[in-house]
Amino acid sequence: MSADDTIVAIATPPGRGGIGVVRLSGARAIEIVSSLIRFSKAPLETQRATRGDFVETDSGRVLDHVVVTCFRRPRSYTGEDVAEVSCHGSPVVLRYFAECCLGCSQERAGGSVRTADPGEFTMRAFLNGRIDLTEAEAIRDLIQSQTLYQARVAAQQMGGALSHRLRPHKQALVALIATLEAGIDFAEDDLPVSSWAEIASHLEAIQTDLGKLVEGYAYGRIVREGLTLAIVGRPNVGKSSLFNRLLNEERAIVTAIPGTTRDLVTESAAVGGIPVRLVDTAGIRETTDAVEAMGVERSRQAIADSDLRLLVVDAAEGWTQADRQLLSEMLPLGALVVACNKSDLPRRGSEVEIAGMLSDGRTPAVVRTSALTGAGVSELRSRILELVAPTRDLASDGAFLTDARHQQLVQQSLASLARARSAAADRVPHEMLLLDLYDALRALDTLTGATTVDDLLGVIFSTFCVGK
Repeated sequence: MSADDTIVAIATPPGRGGIGVVRLSGARAIEIVSSLIRFSKAPLETQRATRGDFVETDSGRVLDHVVVTCFRRPRSYTGEDVAEVSCHGSPVVLRYFAECCLGCSQERAGGSVRTADPGEFTMRAFLNGRIDLTEAEAIRDLIQSQTLYQARVAAQQMGGALSHRLRPHKQALVALIATLEAGIDFAEDDLPVSSWAEIASHLEAIQTDLGKLVEGYAYGRIVREGLTLAIVGRPNVGKSSLFNRLLNEERAIVTAIPGTTRDLVTESAAVGGIPVRLVDTAGIRETTDAVEAMGVERSRQAIADSDLRLLVVDAAEGWTQADRQLLSEMLPLGALVVACNKSDLPRRGSEVEIAGMLSDGRTPAVVRTSALTGAGVSELRSRILELVAPTRDLASDGAFLTDARHQQLVQQSLASLARARSAAADRVPHEMLLLDLYDALRALDTLTGATTVDDLLGVIFSTFCVGK
């Protein structure tokens, strides 16, 4: 596919709506729109909305009243001439207008017109220098965000938060490389070169900040991808009721009959702005019922696959041997919260018993809840968030890694910097030290797209929707 082609696509989601948008980008974008739409005045004004009539080419009949906005290069989203046509949201009209745009390819010379590939508008924005690669990926994340907090993080990344965080380190590496290169090229002129201590100090400062970025990836990944929470417990301790409370809707069937839930019930909710996939599991117990036994087996698999586990016990009944067994099974798996449910009933058990039953002294987070009254549910949400995503101040720390590609490249840069520091400590020749410095810089350049390959771009932009 040629980047010189004019591309066209429907930019709004499939289906009917009040408005539907067809977007064109390329040298012929405005010419094509002008040939299909009749305006009361011409030419089209840049960055202004203009009303017009979409006219059928064969009969001359008006098919729709539209609004056209055009953006002249380079002051457009893609850096090319762009035209956006807002029609009434009929899929038939939108498809027909897009087909008419494609038909202009045979009627006029001056370049091919074709349907845009997924993400091609944003790819052109990247190739034309309007955005860097991290900002392009943030646009995708903003579109795919499920919570307001995710959208805020993506918006900061789209504004270049990560690029701005990396820029001083790239500049410092370039300056250090330039100094060492000059010392090699003009050794006979006795140009001043940084001492070994100064080189080590510069590298340490860069390493420290990049190390903080890598440490924050666990949090950034959860913000971007969300997490899975398995609700575990014996039959009839209130797992499904607590599941419904966390969702704020009656999603799971609740009865007084033990073993009502026989299969996994899953639903998504937002906890502190982070998407959480809740899994209501079958009650864990020994059973001769073949169907219930299959549900228990599936539950154990879901428990092992989850990022976080919520063990529900009956506070009114008190801790049982089965509860203790489940707790001992859950602890090695990772993050765990214990909900002492039915706290509205007369109390027989105490959460303090947990500390006494663990031989190694570990104590999981414990919250007293009542699925019936809602007591303690707000605290439970807070404890879940504390375990998997410690509170971060987005305003002051909006630049963190959310993508596995970013994390891998920063780790590559850190590995190269570590080799460079080791070389500096051993006082190896500057020519060898420079190899590691170039590797560190190349990894950061690949992250932002300053150094990239076509295969990488194909993978990234194929995840975008058509029309973006």
